[in-house]
Amino acid sequence: MSDERSGQPRRALGLPGQARPEEWQESAHEAEERAEALARLAQQAAAEAAAGEAENAREAGQAAPAPGAVEVPAQAVAPAAADGPDPDAPRVPLRAALEAVLMIADQPVPEGHLASVLERSRAEVAATLRELAAEYTFQGRGFDLRQVAGGWRFYTRADCAPAVDRFVLDGQQARLTQAALETLAVVAYRQPVSRGRVSAVRGVNCDGVMRTLVQRGLVEEAGSEPETGAILYRTTNYFLERMGLRGLHELPELAPFLPEVDDVEAESLEGTVIAEAVAAAQAAGDRDEAGREVR
Repeated sequence: MSDERSGQPRRALGLPGQARPEEWQESAHEAEERAEALARLAQQAAAEAAAGEAENAREAGQAAPAPGAVEVPAQAVAPAAADGPDPDAPRVPLRAALEAVLMIADQPVPEGHLASVLERSRAEVAATLRELAAEYTFQGRGFDLRQVAGGWRFYTRADCAPAVDRFVLDGQQARLTQAALETLAVVAYRQPVSRGRVSAVRGVNCDGVMRTLVQRGLVEEAGSEPETGAILYRTTNYFLERMGLRGLHELPELAPFLPEVDDVEAESLEGTVIAEAVAAAQAAGDRDEAGREVR
């Protein structure tokens, strides 16, 4: 029987598990020999490849890899190296690290936070900050390192303020009104204090002024009074920063700005005399009017 399309004789299909007629069968011994030959060829090819790599390395002036060593591409180890800082890398000097961090800080940074970020002791960081501040002052730099509002930050030196004003503000400054300054002073010295108390101290209503101070970030809410439920107000860290204070304990004493006791007593006595004179005149007028009515 032959295939009609190819003209080749067809092969018998044979039974399952049995070889077809005239089909060659490989013995187990021959299969084992063939596997050993393929293994020898693979080892020979690997040895020739290693010898070629060693020759190329010698020509390039590099050390040849050890026999049997597997060379790992640099790209495979790059991500692992980026997982964390290299412990063998040189450590950045503390002074330079502090300057770099504080240069981009938009608000005062506490000493404890700087010590945590730079992995140094707080005492070492505090001492270095004070050394830098003294050094900038001694050198007469255009900037200054100050400790305000519980942290450290770079500021423009006061002597250079006119130049900075001309560059940044162009001669325009948003100043607080006298009423706002008085209200802010009452809050600073009597905080936490309610708006009603501030109005009582100043003698005028201060609701609008208080809203302005809150909008500018100088004053903030600080809870409410348990008795009346009135909202209490206090100054903010921004207030300390703008005033150049490390804390409320650096507010100037009020005693030098208060009038003398004798003056207060004189004014009080004068007021009493005036009040008595007004009362006497009023009484005399009433008597005269009553006498005219009788006549």
